Amino acid sequence: MKARTLKPTKVNVVTLGCSKNTFDSEVLMAQLHASGIAVDHQSDSGEHNVVVINTCGFIDNAKQESIDTILSYAKAKDKGLVEKVYVTGCLSQRYAPELKAEIPQVDAWFGTRDLPRLLKTLKADYKKELVGERLLTTPAHYAYFKISEGCDRKCSFCAIPLMRGQHISTPMDQLVTNAGNLARQGVKELILIAQDLTYYGLDIYKKRNLDELVSRLSDVEGIEWIRLHYAFPSGFPMEVLDVMRERSNVCNYLDMPLQHGSTNMLKRMRRGITQEKTETLVATIRDKVPGIAIRTTLIAGFPGETQADHDDSLRWIERMRFDRLGAFTYSHEEDTHAHTMEDDVPETVKQERAQEIMELQGGISLELNQAKVGKTLKVLVDKAENGHWIARSEFDSPEVDNEVLIPFSDDVHMRVGDFAEVRITEANEHDLRAMVV
Repeated sequence: MKARTLKPTKVNVVTLGCSKNTFDSEVLMAQLHASGIAVDHQSDSGEHNVVVINTCGFIDNAKQESIDTILSYAKAKDKGLVEKVYVTGCLSQRYAPELKAEIPQVDAWFGTRDLPRLLKTLKADYKKELVGERLLTTPAHYAYFKISEGCDRKCSFCAIPLMRGQHISTPMDQLVTNAGNLARQGVKELILIAQDLTYYGLDIYKKRNLDELVSRLSDVEGIEWIRLHYAFPSGFPMEVLDVMRERSNVCNYLDMPLQHGSTNMLKRMRRGITQEKTETLVATIRDKVPGIAIRTTLIAGFPGETQADHDDSLRWIERMRFDRLGAFTYSHEEDTHAHTMEDDVPETVKQERAQEIMELQGGISLELNQAKVGKTLKVLVDKAENGHWIARSEFDSPEVDNEVLIPFSDDVHMRVGDFAEVRITEANEHDLRAMVV
């Protein structure tokens, strides 16, 4: 029998999935640090005796990645490389009873709202005075900024309400205080995230209050960019567009997952909107905020999707000319309304349709990018590698959108986290090249 270690606890937090999970991991790490527990993120040093895996359970590929990661650390535990393995997040929230039986090496399972219990297990005190404090895992100049938890929407394909619960807005004063704290740490860009950004305030203020929140955040000294992610199209709060247009530090950027272009599919998905209403909404947004960049995501192969539905969606994409677009194949999720439907689109057809969508969007993105050649843009430098500064404009979110590549030069001195004015010299489908003005 292996002797019990006397080593102090060193925790490695492994984060899978979306930016909401990144935020949650950062909160966990801040709490551990405040209790004097050594903690790192995504470390491969082999120096940690405790691992906390923050899982994703959204679609099949994400679930499989989470399971593979858990199994990897379970094997490491069997070999004596780690002592404790804990699992938290969406997959754990949804499937813990089944997973416990399959992976007994895991010492404990925690849901998405079990932070105090997880901390107690790690022999850390949950410090309420640290609410909003985080150890950032992103570059120091930007931070994901979660404004609410959960979702009240009833989209037929989505299991997020099962994993994250009902919508709960974070009070506005608390968010403004948190933003000020981040600014004092050197954060220049806030990327607002939620399961449904546009629902913000309905539960505690009895109205959609995103516009007031963004306005107050834009007043925080030191915050130079505010970016909006994950807006729902039905019931979109138009007032936030006025704030976006009037405030120079609110990026002309909107991430709004629309999921499909066919009215027939939107109805089956329970999205509460039609193709025609979507087109009107996007036209209104573009009219109110000229030059805005809109990112969206679409699902290919939803139950009942015919070739005619797909072709209708392709024509819609051509008309809409989104600045950014991602497509993923439908995943048949237990306990959702769509799971009562027959998953009747073959996987090969799903993949082909997703590929067609991305090929069409590739041409649109190339044309839109090439139209930027010769223009001057303000960019934020994210990193330096391979002889280039890697930056982004206000029209680009980290990890998913264009990068602006600026070659190193003896007469140009920049640092990561700096803003710069650049002139675009070249463009392809995914990247822009530029010179400092």
